[in-house]
Amino acid sequence: MALELWRPRLMARSPFRELARMERDMEEMFGRLPAWPWGDRERSWAPEVDMLDQKDEIVLRADLPGLEEKDIDVTVHDGSVTIRGERREETEEKKKDEYYYCERKYGAFSRTLPLPTGIDADKVKATFKRGVLEVHLPKAKEARGRKIEVKAA
Repeated sequence: MALELWRPRLMARSPFRELARMERDMEEMFGRLPAWPWGDRERSWAPEVDMLDQKDEIVLRADLPGLEEKDIDVTVHDGSVTIRGERREETEEKKKDEYYYCERKYGAFSRTLPLPTGIDADKVKATFKRGVLEVHLPKAKEARGRKIEVKAA
């Protein structure tokens, strides 16, 4: 007769095995949902944004291809800048007696970015050219900083 080390059932379970089981259950649950026809990327679209900290201002650039000025809203409030907009795109292709293809994509987006203190909100300017939004956020005089000369003691 062989002796076997007794372990309580709770201790014998591996936490990694439990995580793998939970992952399989989640994949199975979400696998039952209908697929988005335009894929995951389109459903959660938000513009790419660059923020440059220059001497006198902060410049924010956002890529907004296919949009026009009237589709974009920029607000500066409580230490943050918000870019909102809506993208509408329609593709239509016809070939006589062969096929007809039509696709519509649309969706609203919103990006809010925190700003450092010392932005002069009254002098903010925004321009839109060739699908790129540029927001110029001038720094207040106190926020620009100044060079301190170091003297020998």
